[in-house]
Amino acid sequence: MIVLFTDFGLTGPYTGQVKAVLHREAPGVPVVDLFADAPAFNPRAAAYLLAAYAQEFPRNTVFLCVVDPGVGTHGRRPVIVEANGRWFVGPDNGLFHVVARRATAPRYRIIGWRPERLSASFHGRDLFAPVAARLARGEPPQDPAQRWKQEDLNEWPDDLPEVIYIDHYGNAMTGIRAAVLPQDARLGVRGHELERARTFGEVAPGTGFWYENANGLAEIAVNAGSAAQAFGIQVGTEVQVSGAAGRQ
Repeated sequence: MIVLFTDFGLTGPYTGQVKAVLHREAPGVPVVDLFADAPAFNPRAAAYLLAAYAQEFPRNTVFLCVVDPGVGTHGRRPVIVEANGRWFVGPDNGLFHVVARRATAPRYRIIGWRPERLSASFHGRDLFAPVAARLARGEPPQDPAQRWKQEDLNEWPDDLPEVIYIDHYGNAMTGIRAAVLPQDARLGVRGHELERARTFGEVAPGTGFWYENANGLAEIAVNAGSAAQAFGIQVGTEVQVSGAAGRQ
């Protein structure tokens, strides 16, 4: 399958144009809309979100990923990344660094192919979509594989103590994997300190808490309410960790 992970938004023509290319170039291959509202212009936050969600997909899945504020500029390379049997196509701007860092022997390829028509501002449609379609058809990439240098992947922390995504309900996902936090950890956000619960029903309506979401991230929520509104949270809001064994 081909999985779309972009910041194109839920309205407008962009996702539809990309999907039209995929259907033309890889007819019959399922296309899954995972995120069209990844953190806009923010490859760092998107990198932690992508790493959390990609692991649920089977081997040979092709991820077409576009969070690309530097599209069309010099120094920003188009790449194919192979990590734990999955393929990732998109810009080399850090978007794939967390995926690669958590993989065994990840490799990347700089995409040398160019279409006859390549717009300056829509590489998602003109470059990345055709390349993703070829991978999904089973065509091996032609560009030489390269190993990541570990120092290239160490720019950002293993877990990011910030809000990286706010969903439809106002729940705020962080870039912290819940598995690295002790059971008694408390999360602080904008002056509020929140205790852990297993699920929403364990706290009273209107109560804030944090929990391990279905994809392993520590997520801040309010039972029957919006954490984003209650606590004034947005993407990029810092999160503090405290507790007997917690970290700052």
